[in-house]
Amino acid sequence: MARMIGKGRFGEVWKARWRGEAVAVKTFFTTEEASWFRETEIYQTVLLRHDNILGFIAADIKGTGSWTQLYLITEYHENGSLYDYLHATTLDSVSMMRLTLSAASGIAHLHTEIFGTQGKPAIAHRDIKSKNILVKKNGVCCIADLGLAVRYLSDTNEVDIASNTRVGTRRYMAPEVLDDQLDATHFDSYRMADMYSFGLVLWEIARRCSSAGIIEEYQPPYYDTVSPDPGFDEMRKVVSIERIRPTIPNRWSCNEHLQNFVKVMSECWHQNPLARLTALRVKKTLTKMTNDELKIQP
Repeated sequence: MARMIGKGRFGEVWKARWRGEAVAVKTFFTTEEASWFRETEIYQTVLLRHDNILGFIAADIKGTGSWTQLYLITEYHENGSLYDYLHATTLDSVSMMRLTLSAASGIAHLHTEIFGTQGKPAIAHRDIKSKNILVKKNGVCCIADLGLAVRYLSDTNEVDIASNTRVGTRRYMAPEVLDDQLDATHFDSYRMADMYSFGLVLWEIARRCSSAGIIEEYQPPYYDTVSPDPGFDEMRKVVSIERIRPTIPNRWSCNEHLQNFVKVMSECWHQNPLARLTALRVKKTLTKMTNDELKIQP
């Protein structure tokens, strides 16, 4: 273990060395054993490996009778989370597309069931936010923190939901989650809630993309409408009752690229879950936008 690089409600994240390579080690508080077990279980899902999902290396339990440490060992990415990256980095349209398309690709892979003897169940994340997306050295994202994920077992039509009591992050919760209206027996409900949260992440990224020399400072979604650590009722009032969404800066309407982007994010955070775009549709749209953008580049 070299140094601590992060701390969360589950435990700590350390940069460490393993076989001469830098790795990240997430250590869980013993009270969070269910989270550790769930995340380990999800990471070990067959065919989960993907460029845009954080690479899992190993899980371990260390300790004596009275003292236990739960480890989850993954690839290390020095840029840290997308949240940290956006604080420190301004984007052009190409780097914005690289971040957004790669994140959408990771979510699409999670959400997709792969059939066959070595198949992969569909998985919903349930805590999509910029702090749970990491940025690789090449400016591409990977999805991390699968401790809350749910799996859909199509053979038995069963939603396999984590036994841990953690819920997602209030600021990123979909209106139906805040209203306690999400149909927990229907797997698509979780996928649609993920897409609402992803719409907010797209907004965070777009603010840091320069157009005509203008850029907004990093802010979390709803920074101007709720308190720094908003409660359920506060979020519900804004998102569900008043149906407010993050403010779209005027400059975005003057830039064709950001205009198209606004359309995608607005269709992700639609009040009606059934009207939201799927991860695959977002991935296809962003792929086309990326290709168009690269054609324009001198």
